[in-house]
Amino acid sequence: MIRLCTDRLTVGYGENVILDRLNVDIPDKKITTIIGPNGCGKSTLLKAMTRIIPYQSGAAIIDGQEIARINTKELAKKLAILPQTPEGPGGLTVGELVSYGRYPHQRGFGRLTKQDMEVIDWALSVTGTQDYKYRSVDALSGGQRQRVWIAMALAQETEMIFLDEPTTYLDMAHQLEILELLEQLNVMQERTIVMVLHDLNQAARFADYIIAMKDGSVIQAGDPENVISREVLKKVFNIDAEIGRDPRTGKPLCITYNLLRGEQEHEPQLEAKPELEEADHPVYRAAVHS
Repeated sequence: MIRLCTDRLTVGYGENVILDRLNVDIPDKKITTIIGPNGCGKSTLLKAMTRIIPYQSGAAIIDGQEIARINTKELAKKLAILPQTPEGPGGLTVGELVSYGRYPHQRGFGRLTKQDMEVIDWALSVTGTQDYKYRSVDALSGGQRQRVWIAMALAQETEMIFLDEPTTYLDMAHQLEILELLEQLNVMQERTIVMVLHDLNQAARFADYIIAMKDGSVIQAGDPENVISREVLKKVFNIDAEIGRDPRTGKPLCITYNLLRGEQEHEPQLEAKPELEEADHPVYRAAVHS
């Protein structure tokens, strides 16, 4: 089932077109990962689908409605987004930050109700951040802080969560922690997860559906078997990859790869460094004159 899609979506900045008439479907209740080289439009697509940035033509559509025409609060009840480097007001406690997720559901003066508090406590519990409730967000580690932001997104009670490179700046253990949490949210609560990732093996392991982009276009979309392949990675990343199987999951695994230098548009050329005569060499001069 498709609840969210784009129809000939075009996004740009001035005359610089980033996405050109893009058609994308996001499977419902699945984990979708967007991959591609730097500057290919991954984050732009994520932002356009969530109305963070406007589009020039075409449309992003959710539940049959164009996103640009949906009331802000109503849209915030349908989807939550965590940008690459989320920032909140300084000095907030974890509980205060997570409470911001209740904004779309508040009325009048925006006081938190008993139901709001129950949802906040649930979001903290699910993400394992209950013990941090009264601690300052600024005092947390990168992995802890990322889980708190995810708790805020959960407090919105949306069925769709968008994340732009949620593992950035995290070590391997914290990356795995975040991705396993998102996987649990998908499996246990049927949340639709859409995220941008750079690590191909993480994308293959955790995604049900992968969108591979290059130069503002979709090169291939489908399950990991059809996207994490030697031919697709050649087209998308200009690499020659050896693809195997993850012995634990059975998913495709990029074992090693080489850059296809002969096919680069602008292959860097290094000029040979001129040889120095022995008497002119700085080490020789230092030794002689010491």
